[in-house]
Amino acid sequence: MPRPSVLWTATAATVVAAVVVSGCEARVHGTPPPPDGPHLTVVAPQGSMAPLPEAPPDQPAAAFAGLDDRARLASDQAAEAGADITVLVKDRNTGQLVSNGNGRGIAIASVVKLFIADDLLLSGKPLSPEDRKSFESMLRSSDDSAAEVFWNRGGGSSIVTRVAKRYGLGGTRPPGNGRWWNTISTADDLVRYYDMLLSGAGGLPQDKAEMIVSNLAASTPNGIDGTQPGGAYPQRFGIPEGLYAMPVAVKQGWMCCVGSDWMHLSTGIIGADRRYIMVIGSDQPAGAAEARATITQAVKTMFPDGRI
Repeated sequence: MPRPSVLWTATAATVVAAVVVSGCEARVHGTPPPPDGPHLTVVAPQGSMAPLPEAPPDQPAAAFAGLDDRARLASDQAAEAGADITVLVKDRNTGQLVSNGNGRGIAIASVVKLFIADDLLLSGKPLSPEDRKSFESMLRSSDDSAAEVFWNRGGGSSIVTRVAKRYGLGGTRPPGNGRWWNTISTADDLVRYYDMLLSGAGGLPQDKAEMIVSNLAASTPNGIDGTQPGGAYPQRFGIPEGLYAMPVAVKQGWMCCVGSDWMHLSTGIIGADRRYIMVIGSDQPAGAAEARATITQAVKTMFPDGRI
């Protein structure tokens, strides 16, 4: 598809979808179904981010000045490498958004583990010691086996339906084939999800939201991936490596192959005050290491000092 290069900013009142390329623990699943609607790597030790909710000052972020141009440059550089990137960044205090305007839906792969965790915690059923261990492994190390257990226990695709309804995620829908990694969403929906998770507007009590965020802030350098040699996949690409000077809480996703492309998705909360949310994804007909480098470089181009 054409690679967009027009950038725009918006306030919260004029949110427009800028959609995600996602990833999953490397699997071969083929091309995900088309969308039918619009719109973390130990990177921060547990407890280093502010408690929920936070309310820092509302002054515009200085680093947002010129961000449109830098995002355009990042998009152009990625295109030269054969990659198609999508990006959306939100300042939660001012409501300002910066996007590259790429508005397509995508299978979000392992990022759906956020929805699985959210739905599980809202059920109110206490987690057994074994469940808690699996819960932490699913969020910190993107453990597919743990996700599969909780997915089946929660009713599979109905998990996505319930979470999308609670959070008002208009561009999110369950996977057409019942496989969690083929859940469809958009960057706008994922940013909205994080924002409402932090504020409590999605219905999840703050103590349980904190369980999700604290585990994302303690995500491991490698994900548990039974399909890769050695059973691990590097998951510091994108936000963690690009915004190296800030604490982040991230959920990563990756998948091969959609057509000939590796897909990588980096999503999460940025800053000790949890002021920023970012979603960036890339699909590229390249090897896994090259594709990871491309999405990381895009973040570094947008934020050359490693911080917002």
